Amino acid sequence: MIPGARAAIAAGGAGRNLLKVALCVAFIAAPTAGDIGSCGQELAELDPQKFFLEKLAIDCRQCQSCELSSVTCERACSLEGLNELDFEPNCFPLVHDGEVCLNALRAAGCDEYAAYVDDVAPETPTECNFCPIDQRPEE
Repeated sequence: MIPGARAAIAAGGAGRNLLKVALCVAFIAAPTAGDIGSCGQELAELDPQKFFLEKLAIDCRQCQSCELSSVTCERACSLEGLNELDFEPNCFPLVHDGEVCLNALRAAGCDEYAAYVDDVAPETPTECNFCPIDQRPEE
């Protein structure tokens, strides 16, 4: 046993507090949804067509299962968005970035997804914000 541990456990407070801190760190420091499994993966640019086709499928599935109605949902389910299968200029996300984004979209609840497909002010999940406007190089 670690020196002093028996005394701390016997005293009650320090041993329990240490356990509480360890549990809190384990849960708070956990990776975000979809951000697991990149170790050893080669760096490769994300194929925009593959990514956006899968994103349209996820958008349509989520819109249907959550019974959401928006222009984004209609475009995803009718495949109208097929002509917009490219990233912004000077934006080159990696395959892992796309995987994390798609996993986050799959894991999103209905309230979150309603915000993503909102017609007025759609939100972008942080996992899918590959090239934030404020961090883009000037052209």
